[in-house]
Amino acid sequence: MTSLPLTPTSAAHGHLDCHYFNAGLCRSCTFIETPHRDQVADKEAWCAEVLAGHSPDAWLPAAVGLDRDFRNRAKLAVGGSAGSVTLGILDQDFHGVDLRECGIQAPQIRAVIPTIAHFLNGTGLAPYDVKARRGELKFVHITAAPSGDLMTRFVVRSQHGLDVLRSRGQELRALLPTATVISVNLLPEHKAVLEGSREEMLLGDSLRMNLDRVDLHLRPQSFFQTNTDVAIGLYNQVAAWVDEIAPSSLWDLYCGVGGFALYCAGTTGQQSPRRVTGVELSEQAIESAKISAAELGFDSQSGATVEFIADDATEFAEANLASGERPDCVIVNPPRRGIGARLSTALEDSGIEHIVYSSCNPLTLAKDLDRMPSYTVERARVFDMFPHTKHLEVAVVLQRR
Repeated sequence: MTSLPLTPTSAAHGHLDCHYFNAGLCRSCTFIETPHRDQVADKEAWCAEVLAGHSPDAWLPAAVGLDRDFRNRAKLAVGGSAGSVTLGILDQDFHGVDLRECGIQAPQIRAVIPTIAHFLNGTGLAPYDVKARRGELKFVHITAAPSGDLMTRFVVRSQHGLDVLRSRGQELRALLPTATVISVNLLPEHKAVLEGSREEMLLGDSLRMNLDRVDLHLRPQSFFQTNTDVAIGLYNQVAAWVDEIAPSSLWDLYCGVGGFALYCAGTTGQQSPRRVTGVELSEQAIESAKISAAELGFDSQSGATVEFIADDATEFAEANLASGERPDCVIVNPPRRGIGARLSTALEDSGIEHIVYSSCNPLTLAKDLDRMPSYTVERARVFDMFPHTKHLEVAVVLQRR
């Protein structure tokens, strides 16, 4: 976990008032009592301190969105009892805490939580009892697109729970007319994870995330940033940096469903078309990215070409660099652990001119930069993806010295 020196303070204005926080029922938004502008300033200061050894030529002003109604995905633990469920979190004693009015959730998510709770009560299925290790209902995941369309997923313990929900699929579709994807996920193991590997679709197969320039397709287990507006800002900023670099060839490593790759694929007046390759381990995510690329016409138009490959990012980079293939620019967007020693070393030894690194953990970003002394940080920007928490996204542009 990152360590961020923020101190919650009382304020008469400038912060989101939450009755769950005030009552001590939920403390997930640790810094909700700190005015949002102060949260952002503290995040910028901490990020600059962590990256002091790689101080950029310029820190751009932080990209900031709303401090409420911003979260596009709710991960709701099911608690309570059969016929009287809660949807929210579990407390320290694993009792359900209902958070259906949470102010950071997108309004369209808040609007359907009571309907989903009523539906689950009608099934007679019991919430999973963590201490007793019995029961069926574990989680409900709801993802909202800008259009208002929803993806709703139910996580259950056994085949019995799946069968009950499947038998009531028609009722569920009628109750959730804005849902374009409904699925049931099976998580039989007793462990602290949010989903299992098996997913059964009751409606649709992917949620269309209609962004400003690109429609991305999210499947049930696909990753997408939880703050849509700030994610759009991040995509546009990275695309602008890439346009300034003007590479003819670009790798997007850890590409997910293709956000960075597709935003950066358009030509910007250069003589040769831009060739973009996205690499991601998840085959589902790659299939989704291919759908988006086809809709944008990258397979048929005479401009940029886009290819998506299901592979490990490090192994892909090592193998291709060893064979002599070297792009003009690389984007990396790794999980919290960073890109690690192997990929850092491969990039350090590659001779690639520019790297754009988007990180959700400045501490691992700093470690990765330590392993790449041939690069200097040109510009950096904080993206306030997670208001009221210590977490943030930071993107930097690296140029070979």
